[in-house]
Amino acid sequence: MKIKLGEHSGFCFGVKEAIRKTEETIENNKGDKKIYTKGPLIHNKAVTDELEQKGVSILDNLDEAEEGSIVIVRSHGEPESFYKEAAERNIEIVDATCPFVSKIHRLVKDASLKGRNVVVLGDKNHPELKGIVGWARDNCLVIDSLEMAKQIDFDNITLVAQTTLRSDLWNSIADYLTKNKEDVIAFNTICGATRDRQESCAKLAKESDVMIIIGDKKSSNSRKLYEIAKTYCEKTFFVENKNDLPLKQIELCDRIGVAAGASTPERIIKEVIATMSEVITEKKEQEMDAVLEQASETESNATTSEVEQKVDSPQEETQAEVTNEETSKVNENEEESNLMNEFLDEIDKSLRLPNRGEIIDGEIVHVTDKEVVVNLSYKKDGIIPKEEITIEDDKELTEVFKAGQSIQAKVIMTDDGDGNILLSRKKLEISEHWDEISAAHDNKSVVNAKVVREVKGGVIAQYKEVSGFIPMSQLSDRYVEKADEFVGKTLPVKVSKVDPKKNKAIFSHKAYLAEEKQKKVEKIWETIEVGDVVEGTVMRFTDYGAFVDIGGIDGLLHISEISWGKLNHPDEALTIGEKIKVKILSMDKEKGKISLGLKQTIPEPWSIIDENYEVGQVIKGKVVQIKEYGAFVELEPGLDGLVHISEIAYKRVANVEDEMSVGETVQAKIIDIDKERKRISLSIKETLEPPVVEAADNKPEEIVEVVEEIADEAVACEQ
Repeated sequence: MKIKLGEHSGFCFGVKEAIRKTEETIENNKGDKKIYTKGPLIHNKAVTDELEQKGVSILDNLDEAEEGSIVIVRSHGEPESFYKEAAERNIEIVDATCPFVSKIHRLVKDASLKGRNVVVLGDKNHPELKGIVGWARDNCLVIDSLEMAKQIDFDNITLVAQTTLRSDLWNSIADYLTKNKEDVIAFNTICGATRDRQESCAKLAKESDVMIIIGDKKSSNSRKLYEIAKTYCEKTFFVENKNDLPLKQIELCDRIGVAAGASTPERIIKEVIATMSEVITEKKEQEMDAVLEQASETESNATTSEVEQKVDSPQEETQAEVTNEETSKVNENEEESNLMNEFLDEIDKSLRLPNRGEIIDGEIVHVTDKEVVVNLSYKKDGIIPKEEITIEDDKELTEVFKAGQSIQAKVIMTDDGDGNILLSRKKLEISEHWDEISAAHDNKSVVNAKVVREVKGGVIAQYKEVSGFIPMSQLSDRYVEKADEFVGKTLPVKVSKVDPKKNKAIFSHKAYLAEEKQKKVEKIWETIEVGDVVEGTVMRFTDYGAFVDIGGIDGLLHISEISWGKLNHPDEALTIGEKIKVKILSMDKEKGKISLGLKQTIPEPWSIIDENYEVGQVIKGKVVQIKEYGAFVELEPGLDGLVHISEIAYKRVANVEDEMSVGETVQAKIIDIDKERKRISLSIKETLEPPVVEAADNKPEEIVEVVEEIADEAVACEQ
């Protein structure tokens, strides 16, 4: 069985650029503005869900966006009217339109201005088509089939296509129109990457027994890949992720082809291929088990045949003679016959040998430092070597076993070369361990298995004497690229599959983690409610906040809920691993989302302003903002005071930035507290010594200048 990934699968250039620009916008925004995308950024729910967690919302219409917000135009593009409306409403546009789509916009706009009839091939309901039509104005027709093309009753045509259109459809329609209409200009605007992806998909489908197309059900280019693959490969399946895989169908095929749409993330492609690889690995193991089982049966049959040959011979004749002799006396004495039959059973038992794998009971007749000799009531004694016995605390065999004791063991060889039956206590214990594994599987209980080595597609883990396989996807509840980090670790696992006859077991650490997480989650949801203050651990940062673990569930502590003051990034107030008290602001059990607040656990500064500040008090604070009319000084997070330009110095100040800078620590005096309007007025100059003014010999001109300066300052104060 072989898996082959088609060329050009996954994100195209346009999608990569759209995601890059969105991530860049999130990073640069610092939480100041609301960010939207006009429709889903790409047709993939996993990606749009991740963006939503980062604070990016999806809107259907531009009028849903707040004025002054940011709207990202996805790679599909938007009509010309969209940009005009955004400008009128003071909305910032981040244009992530695919360059190939922008080219179509220019072509149709130019054709429309020249009075040509624009014909667009594609799906009229697709967002890309709606954008194209919006640049072509009124003289535009959308068609999606050769039949519609044949109904066109006008000439002077400019022909373009949706970037994800099938090449064969374009060729048939373009050929027809150029041959049957006058003045047709055809621009093949199918994206080169799309064309290459479709051709690669077709080629791969011809070579494969089954085709797997990975993409969102709403993705146009993914659906077209499915249609192409279905044309050449009857067994073609459309999946969104690994959970949709038709594993039963895949098991029956040797050549598996995989192709992915332009909006499919690489990690989803990897997960799908990894899951199918596990199926392949499992099938190979089953085939190997079948070979080993067949070889085992062959060896067992050969051994049985050999024993039967040894039993046949003079012994059989002797037995027959005894049997005949005794049979002749049956009529004389029935009781005597029964005794003789018992005797014959004993003879038969002593002559035959046990089968390999048989569990037998016996009596210890001799013990040495190297072996235990057991009487099995057969013609041969049984030998248990020291290496086939598990002994605790490094004791000697003679300390543990004594002659006359009963013992149970498993036959591993009917002749060890010295005429003895080779036995094993370890193999018997393995059988018991398999029973434990089977019970764990039936009871859905947990066992601890040690990872001993890495193999293709996963690892081998040992439970006592039983080895089991853990697929790569079952090693953790996160994506695992390499399994070497788990080697040597003992993991609690669930038994997902067990077959003692084939010595086969499959474990899952992921299932254990999921169960434990679910238990914690259920417990947390039962014990907390909105308004509770709980302890949490800061786990990771994003530009829009911090995620805090509150005992098994991560809650979002938005940057605006961290401090009463303004923050540019969460790391200005928090550190990873820090223990903090947070308040539950909202809970959505259905979506598994919890919103947290940190600033709500401490009083809002204005609510206790009288306890900490009063008019006339001199404080120290940091300059946080400079305006033309003064500077704002932070007394504490969430509490700023204004130093008016007239209160900076006794001299006339023309430019505030000449006197102080953002981040500078200054000393100021509180000259007014307006609790109703939540405003604090500060003065730096009142903390300074006033200048000494000499009154002697002032000339009239100098007096006039001083009066003018005082008047200017008065006007500035009023403003």
